[in-house]
Amino acid sequence: MLKLKVIACDVLNREISYLCSQSVCYTDVTFLHQGLHLNPDMLREKVQDQIDAANKGLPYNYLGQTPDYDYIVLGYGLCSNGIVGVVSEKVPLVIPRGHDCITLLLGSKDAYGEYFGNNPGTYWYSRGWIERSVQPGEERYNAVYRQYATEYGEDNAEYLMEMEQGWFKNYNNAAFIDWKDLGNSGYYRDYSKKCAEFLRWGFCELDGSSLLLQNLLNGIFDENQVLVVPPGKKVISSNDDGIIAYE
Repeated sequence: MLKLKVIACDVLNREISYLCSQSVCYTDVTFLHQGLHLNPDMLREKVQDQIDAANKGLPYNYLGQTPDYDYIVLGYGLCSNGIVGVVSEKVPLVIPRGHDCITLLLGSKDAYGEYFGNNPGTYWYSRGWIERSVQPGEERYNAVYRQYATEYGEDNAEYLMEMEQGWFKNYNNAAFIDWKDLGNSGYYRDYSKKCAEFLRWGFCELDGSSLLLQNLLNGIFDENQVLVVPPGKKVISSNDDGIIAYE
């Protein structure tokens, strides 16, 4: 049985936890805070810390032994270069080929590329993103407005909100990715739809696919979908369809 150390973003908590419960491998999972995406350098540091810890072996002592993991699996995409530069001393790294976690939710970089190519103004919603952050919508708008009003006064809050909302202009569509096996789809669908209505965006729902994550967590490493990084090699951006490479 393969022993996998999984280091992943907390927005994939439900999906990875579900798949780990069915994995044929031993899986030891550490989830890192979603907010690290706001600072790629901090994300890299925290991921590297977990990789270094995993290279010391399983955190359990079996009759005085500390067995090594067979692989360290990252539940991250390139994530604004947040994983560029990470290196594992002795245990191979396995990393999905994707720019971000949407690839993992849709099941492949090809599925993500095809949809995004046809719908470039899409903002993505999922169970994890809804639970682990405040997504664009009325709830976020009201929370940010209250913060600005408290810190800078009512007179300045409206202006600051216009500035804060400016980046939303890059989007015109909300897409909810549903993994039906996880249940309670109605709540997350309705939340995403209400956000779209508030922002005057279009709305669509896509069936997610567990294929990529399922293979990762069962020790099935398709080189077209994942990169296996040998010990001592550093992760880099490949700047091509492969997305990531090593040197």
